Amino acid sequence: MAASVLAFGLSTTTRLTRGFGRTLSGSHKRSVQKRVRFLCSTTSNDKKRVVFLGTPPVAARALKTINIAALKPDSSFSIIGVVTQPPALVGRKRVLTNSPVHTLAEELSISTIMTPASAKDPGFLDQLRSLAPDLCITAAYGNFLPKAFLDIPPFGTLNIHPSLLPEFRGAAPVPRALEAGVQTTGVSILLTILKMDAGPVLAQRIRELKGDEQGPELLEELFASGCEALLDVLPSVWDGTAQHIAQDHDAATHAAKLSKDEARLSFTENACIIHNKVRGFAGWPGTWGDFVLRGTDGERQEVRLKVLETVVLRQEGGMCLGVHDVSFDEDNNCLAVTCDDGSKIGVLQVQPPGKKGMDARSFWNGLRGKSVGRKRVPH
Repeated sequence: MAASVLAFGLSTTTRLTRGFGRTLSGSHKRSVQKRVRFLCSTTSNDKKRVVFLGTPPVAARALKTINIAALKPDSSFSIIGVVTQPPALVGRKRVLTNSPVHTLAEELSISTIMTPASAKDPGFLDQLRSLAPDLCITAAYGNFLPKAFLDIPPFGTLNIHPSLLPEFRGAAPVPRALEAGVQTTGVSILLTILKMDAGPVLAQRIRELKGDEQGPELLEELFASGCEALLDVLPSVWDGTAQHIAQDHDAATHAAKLSKDEARLSFTENACIIHNKVRGFAGWPGTWGDFVLRGTDGERQEVRLKVLETVVLRQEGGMCLGVHDVSFDEDNNCLAVTCDDGSKIGVLQVQPPGKKGMDARSFWNGLRGKSVGRKRVPH
């Protein structure tokens, strides 16, 4: 999966990726100049002190990658602390469980692990100041960072954000990008400011999409690529030559948090829209559709199937209101569902109630002669 790299140097002011329209100015420029002056007052032999902030599994993998780089003999920095969300109740038994980042930090013997309920907490901010970090790095941390926090590290706080900013700012950039059917996405390294995901960008890596990627795998890949981009840009951060490119705020789009209420598939929309939604919502909250099973004796049973993976069989077609029967497509090994506009979606993987996910052929064979159809949705 080749990814093209766009890292900003001093001579690349006009080499801007989509969404950028101007170079850094005003208060951001003064902030960078302040950090450069600080750099000049430090000794070049000192390893920079870095605090990492993150919470979910994808952030734990980022921490592992960055920590491996920090432990190399010629590394310019060391990880002196980790900040993550507090332990949470998990599973049906509601067991109090540390976050994946917390667990990994303990395995890595990182001595300082902080779990504030809020980054505004005065005690937490005092503890962070006592660590005297030069730089903070965030990856899916999940808490708002106040000005009091951002003022602490002299080199600022860098964030790994899995989108090509200013597109898809917000809580769910990868799911919303896939849902929108974009053909190109990527990851950005940006300087954190008070406005969410609106800070100047230091580097980006671009990922062309084939159309079958699903959210969890793509998120993991983008964070891995983002770690590489971050490590590549750090030397220019330390020596003050990193180019900070301001985002075009007028071009910004928002990636709202996902909701379970969005998970339903009614098949009244075009097959491409349904396919992209399944891709984007894979993992959580997932997607589901209501179907009807009919026996040869006329017995009728409604069943809600989780739809795990799909393929577009036909993008266009005439209006097909009233066509609700589902067939099995032998060529594509999928359940073929005709949408109201005549397009056709193929369901490759399903999960029946109380069972594990299975391929469409296994589900079809398990029907034992029963027919299956879409449940009619009132218009």
